[in-house]
Amino acid sequence: MTATSAARPRGTRLPRLARRRQLLDAAMEVFVARGYHAAAMDEIAERAGVSKPVLYQHFPGKQELYLALLDESVESLIEAVRTALRSTNDNRQRVSATFSAYFAYVAEHRGTFRLVFESDFNDPAVRERLDTADRKCSDMISQVIKEDAGLADDEAHLLGISLVGMAQVSARYWLSTLGTIPREAAEHLVARLAWRGISGWPRTSDQPEQPLADV
Repeated sequence: MTATSAARPRGTRLPRLARRRQLLDAAMEVFVARGYHAAAMDEIAERAGVSKPVLYQHFPGKQELYLALLDESVESLIEAVRTALRSTNDNRQRVSATFSAYFAYVAEHRGTFRLVFESDFNDPAVRERLDTADRKCSDMISQVIKEDAGLADDEAHLLGISLVGMAQVSARYWLSTLGTIPREAAEHLVARLAWRGISGWPRTSDQPEQPLADV
């Protein structure tokens, strides 16, 4: 099936927000199938079942359409990580939930994740959004590390960005070898590795109080 073989019939009038959603969904299919550079606005309009002028009423050009999709995609990932971190106060479970969020993201939103992690559109606006997603996720993780382990800002941030990189790379690699290791087992393996490292900094509340020095 080509990106245009399932084009929707034309002529249905939709509310503006519903039409925008339809156009974004069609664009996602085309961008994932073709990549940014090979995708054409004509093909996206045909896929959505609208005329090209209707498409341009909502998005001035291909770049604006792509960036709108990218904004949705990175926010979805950020929200998944935020939800994972808030799901429990047990840090071992937090690590597991956070890695599960990344694995779920690449497994359940394969088109979306390719926009975020495998974009062929090398543009400063794209890079800025991807850097923002990494920064927001690492900031959330490093804040937990800082509060619980009592580390300095720079130290906590280094650990946070390291965990983000580990989650991204391992989840993407797992997807490329899909079927070799079940998803739950893969999540457990990588989360266990991460926990064995990060647990080297116990919660400050769990550390014994130091006796006062004699004066």
